[in-house]
Amino acid sequence: MRRLYTASNLPEAYLLLHMLETEGIAAQVFNENAQGGVGELPFTHTYPELWVEDYDVERARGIVERFEQPQGPLKSFTCAHCGEQNPETFDLCWSCGALRP
Repeated sequence: MRRLYTASNLPEAYLLLHMLETEGIAAQVFNENAQGGVGELPFTHTYPELWVEDYDVERARGIVERFEQPQGPLKSFTCAHCGEQNPETFDLCWSCGALRP
């Protein structure tokens, strides 16, 4: 196995793990409980790491590159009742609670 990625936190590691598994690449997260050792261990040694089999490294790197690409701006809609901007995923206005048109 080979280390593919060092994540900044555990949720990031598991998000990428699931992306890899969706593409049929088996991966493992190491250091998932090492955060408790900060202070006794150098903090850089406690970051979660994703490891994959040697034969999957190249394919997995492509998925990591997609994962690291910045996302475009979030789409939004304007509330017809109060005029506030709301994320596209909201069904109600965050400000006044009006239903999305």
